Amino acid sequence: MARQLRTTVAAAIAAIALLAAGCGSASPPRPPSPGPGRLLRGVVVNEPPVSPAAYGTADTRFGLDVLAAMCRQRPDANVVLSPASLAAGLGMAYLGARGSTAQAMAAVLHLPATGSALEAGLQARSAALRRLDRPGVTVAAADQVWADPSLIPSASYLDAVATAYDGAGLRQVPLLDHPDLAARQIDAAIAAATAGHITGLLTPGSLQGVGWVLTDALYLKARWASPFDPAQTYAGPFTTAAGGRVPARFLSGAPFASASAGGWTAVSLPYQGGQLAMIALLPGSGPAVCPDLPDATLNALTASLAAGRDEVGVALPKVSLSSSANMMNLLGRLGMGVAFGPGADFTGLSPKAGSIGLVVQAATLRVDEQGTVASAATAVGVLPGAIAMPRQTIVFNRPYLLLVTDTATGEPLFLARVANPASP
Repeated sequence: MARQLRTTVAAAIAAIALLAAGCGSASPPRPPSPGPGRLLRGVVVNEPPVSPAAYGTADTRFGLDVLAAMCRQRPDANVVLSPASLAAGLGMAYLGARGSTAQAMAAVLHLPATGSALEAGLQARSAALRRLDRPGVTVAAADQVWADPSLIPSASYLDAVATAYDGAGLRQVPLLDHPDLAARQIDAAIAAATAGHITGLLTPGSLQGVGWVLTDALYLKARWASPFDPAQTYAGPFTTAAGGRVPARFLSGAPFASASAGGWTAVSLPYQGGQLAMIALLPGSGPAVCPDLPDATLNALTASLAAGRDEVGVALPKVSLSSSANMMNLLGRLGMGVAFGPGADFTGLSPKAGSIGLVVQAATLRVDEQGTVASAATAVGVLPGAIAMPRQTIVFNRPYLLLVTDTATGEPLFLARVANPASP
């Protein structure tokens, strides 16, 4: 049991955020990440890449920050999100950020490195997470850069994204001229990548004025290492965050590793293969507010779970959750506001890039006797800057004038008022 429970902190955040999902694909592992003296994008890298575990720690902290902010917004509501997907979508934007914009994003994302060391570390992280895909566990991901045909990203940016995010490529869609058509095309790709679980991430009108969209889509289907016996599933009451009592169906089984620290109790439920687990965390008794989970407490819990000393039975409600959220205001409050305003600098993506104008995520999670099925998709939209402002559509749907003029002299050759275009 102890061997199966030696999971990474990156797996822990998936359970903490109620989404046991990773990013990767079923493709064969890529060659080892560049280390000292190895080539990265044709350049010798002298710094060793930061370990994938460091990125798991960063995504954990970022995910907890986002989860706490969402809880404060709606303390009585369920929340399901994918820190890994949100970090990937924003990470692609970060690779094009410069100056104070990059500094603010790095701080909010808790990035453990910058520059070429960051790209190498992200590459190693992607390779490690892809290895989660194995019999009994399906983990799939798709990262994509979408651009209007008139706004091709710089070659160096596309190279960096492809290095850091497992070959993420460029697709052109008519974002400026036909944004709703572009949204449908992007949504179709996301639906395919998530096995049909995320079908409407982008709503009509959501891409108005957007010149680039950076997307990450995740899909997980994982079977428990020891499935729960349906005959042991029972009905019982659940006390909600608002203090009410509602009926629930509880999965029941044993034994599972448990740990306690800082007033929290944790139980680890491993999936087949022992490389991925869901960690259920129960805060101490008291008011059902948005509790704080410090890094030290989480580290103590995960270390104790990995040791596998204490084994207990567990009763865990069956759940089927879904959510969709616009993250811009929340991320602004966390300290990323400069990326959304006129002072944003994404010139690494393109000299024509302005600020981020869209950050949305949708996620689903189902937990039952057999295991977990989860999906998530994130879209980050970047607006063109002043030299390529979005085109405004003027609709002439009421009486108007027509003036045919000599542009050199101003001589009016023809002048008309259209009061009824259906009449001669």
